[in-house]
Amino acid sequence: MSNNAELATFTGWAATTPKAPLERLSYDPGPLGAEEVEVAVEYCGICHSDQSMIDNEWGNARYPFIPGHEVVGTIVRLGEQARGLKLGQRVGIGWYKGSCMHCGSCMEGSHQLCRSVKPTIVGSHGGFADRLRSHWAWAVPLPEGLDPALVGPLFCAGSTVFSPLLEFDIKPTDRVGVVGIGGLGHLALRFLNAWGCEVTAFTSSLNKQDEAKRLGAHKVVASTDSTAMKAIAGSLDFLLVTASADLDWAALIGTLRGKGRLHFVGIVPSAIPVHVFNLIPQQKSLSGSPVGSPSSMATMLEFCARHQILPQVEQFPMSQVNAAIDHLRSGKARYRVVLDASK
Repeated sequence: MSNNAELATFTGWAATTPKAPLERLSYDPGPLGAEEVEVAVEYCGICHSDQSMIDNEWGNARYPFIPGHEVVGTIVRLGEQARGLKLGQRVGIGWYKGSCMHCGSCMEGSHQLCRSVKPTIVGSHGGFADRLRSHWAWAVPLPEGLDPALVGPLFCAGSTVFSPLLEFDIKPTDRVGVVGIGGLGHLALRFLNAWGCEVTAFTSSLNKQDEAKRLGAHKVVASTDSTAMKAIAGSLDFLLVTASADLDWAALIGTLRGKGRLHFVGIVPSAIPVHVFNLIPQQKSLSGSPVGSPSSMATMLEFCARHQILPQVEQFPMSQVNAAIDHLRSGKARYRVVLDASK
């Protein structure tokens, strides 16, 4: 795909109907906004959220649209009011590509909670394309020492599991559990191990035990083993749910100690049945969060560069995007898929 400074049209791979193969689409992006940057896409991850949008699982897809929200590329154009960035700089763009910059949430640094936040692929075209635009604040610079071919999933999956460490002041002395060893969970294990925590991985199958320990878990527990679950009852400070399946929530809440928190970043399909007596006596909490703010993403990237934490990825040429999506659908991805826009 072209990297010329200006393109009259952007071209990418678009979803046209649910579950159908993506098709080539060109569109006119209009004039560059004063606070926008234009990025020549080099790499773009494929996330399960892309698949959910392609299939309209959440009921908010507007066809046709170009998926892709784990973008890494270089800045080729700057709006006249863009700040802190320069031409040729390599940046990443994640699930969101803009916010109002003046509401209370934005002003306190929680841009991701802005009521006018602009998703990258909901009602808009994303990064399975030659170009993508975003507000300058949401184009986060890559530090030196991170491989741009691997870093894309950090802007969605990575940010999603890293921001709770900051938000809830997770300490190196904490005992933390991670439920699910997949695209989100494998990064959570790496982050928490480097953070200094004692890390317990929960999986529905112990055939992932060796892999979980390689990724940073100190202990591995089968979430379907009631005896093993009772053995660790009351021991964890924080439990991060990255899985997207219905589980025994009462048993998982039971693993928490006093003031412990069960926190959701995975999209579980059903409502969570919880009795308040599982929470009140020991002051336990339930919560959830989206991706982090641009500032927390920058902190995450610096942490990753210091500890050389990168996603475990499989690469496909952008021209084979449909094969890559089929690979993701099959459940065989280990653990993220990244598209190379030069191929």
